[in-house]
Amino acid sequence: MESLQKKKRVAWGITGSGDRLTETIEVMKDVRKQYQNVVEIFVYLSKAGDQVIKWYRLGDELKENFSKIFVEINANSPFLAGQLQTGKFEFFLIAPATSNTVAKISTGIADSLISNAAIMALKAFIPVYIMPSDYEEGIITTKIPGGKDLKIRVRKEDVEHVKKLASMDGVLILEKPEQIYSVFQKHFKPTKTDFLNFFSSS
Repeated sequence: MESLQKKKRVAWGITGSGDRLTETIEVMKDVRKQYQNVVEIFVYLSKAGDQVIKWYRLGDELKENFSKIFVEINANSPFLAGQLQTGKFEFFLIAPATSNTVAKISTGIADSLISNAAIMALKAFIPVYIMPSDYEEGIITTKIPGGKDLKIRVRKEDVEHVKKLASMDGVLILEKPEQIYSVFQKHFKPTKTDFLNFFSSS
């Protein structure tokens, strides 16, 4: 009977940040295995997200593990905002989220697929989980394709937008990819079959 139950749906938005992108995909692959009889994950790439996925050569890996992948055409296409507003998804996860996307959501600018969807979700009381690429002011080191380290300065202005997001009703900020596990644990309960399938494939 467990396998016959209707699956819940989750929307996962990927923006144009390469920082912790590989780690996030690895976590989401694990999550998909753990909850495969309970949850169906729909992946939404911003235009920049699509470019970064290709730059890091993660396109094939994404397609092999997630069957529902959509790329931004404009702010309303694909119609993610409408589906969130009508309750088609349990929550909206944006990971990783660029400083541009964070700034747009925090200031109510809905001119992109991800920012528009997030704002519309919040209006409809759908939880939005965001993992900003620029979380804490200072110097961070990230990896670019090929494995080379790249130092980036996280500005005070970017962190201010994150703080503003954290204060918004319905938004929950994630610091690292591993916290995504707790989000799914909060919303869903994996079945016995999911556990067996997950551990047998590990």
